[in-house]
Amino acid sequence: MSSLLPSIEAFAKGTAATAAGLGTVGFGLLFFGQNYLIYPSSYPPGSRTEVPVPTDFGLPYRDLPLQTPDGVKLACFLLTQRKELPNIGSMPIESPEEESNEEFAARRPTILMFHGNGGNVGHRIPLAKVFFVRMRCNVLMVSYRGYGLSEGNPSEKGIRIDAQCALDHVLSHPFLSKTPIILYGQSIGGAVAIDLASRNPHAIRALVLENTFLSLPRLVPTALPVLGPFAFLCHQKWDSASKVPLIPAETPMLLLSGVRDEVVPREHMQGLWELVQKRIPGGQKAAAPTSVPYFAPEREENTDKDISKDESVQNPAASGHSRFVEFQRGTHNDTCVQHGYWSAILDFISSLKDVPPLS
Repeated sequence: MSSLLPSIEAFAKGTAATAAGLGTVGFGLLFFGQNYLIYPSSYPPGSRTEVPVPTDFGLPYRDLPLQTPDGVKLACFLLTQRKELPNIGSMPIESPEEESNEEFAARRPTILMFHGNGGNVGHRIPLAKVFFVRMRCNVLMVSYRGYGLSEGNPSEKGIRIDAQCALDHVLSHPFLSKTPIILYGQSIGGAVAIDLASRNPHAIRALVLENTFLSLPRLVPTALPVLGPFAFLCHQKWDSASKVPLIPAETPMLLLSGVRDEVVPREHMQGLWELVQKRIPGGQKAAAPTSVPYFAPEREENTDKDISKDESVQNPAASGHSRFVEFQRGTHNDTCVQHGYWSAILDFISSLKDVPPLS
């Protein structure tokens, strides 16, 4: 979700105060205007026309226009690995001299990135850069319909189609189809990732989820309290609570939660963690989540550091190969810059048996 929610709540309260009754206003806002509330794709201003590109950050890429089965054109970015990434501080990876760039990319993991509900795909390039440069992963940055330069209007039904279209592209790609596929989702993007994994149980190697929710109807009473009584009208469900049990126990999941999240209460991530543990046969008893003390973002220097050896980070709560990490100072939009965030991701991906060394 985004920081737009508080301003929407203020708008809703102000409107209610001048309307004939809160019931009529709440009904109208939530039932008829909920797509606007849930998918503010024009926020911040310019997000539908001004989209940064990876070359702005020194990254090689190609535009990836994807045509969905229902005729919507998506404007995605594809970053495929190459043996050498000069001048951008990439981690060296051993490679036979005769190996081609395509063969090298086929040995690296592929990340499908699903962003939150505000801004556009270009605003997440700094995150993609960590995956691409530091971890040497291929990255497909998915731009939902109605976001950035993608056509159409956003909706749960439509975005589910978009996510499947992106996965199908990877699965049919001449060399990316050979790679372990990892889904990375922030906020509503986490719900997109969970839904996609539940529908493709044998195609996904792992999931990394940040500050996402059990379902949108369960989120409404806390994210938009003034509309809480009308949560039953929410037709955009994104019911992750019912989808997690459909993901195979053999698919590891990393949950990253900001304790100070002002949009998605931590109880949602804790609830998802409980569901993750229950799907694991013989799983451990629920462990206390890791508490990561706050450090300034500039301290996050070595993403290849083993989080278990960091004195400021306890061992992550674990069940099977899945993990749950909390960040004490993390809010909804800045958890990704908290100390230990990227080392937790690197450590998790590195632990996957069929994934080559990331550094």
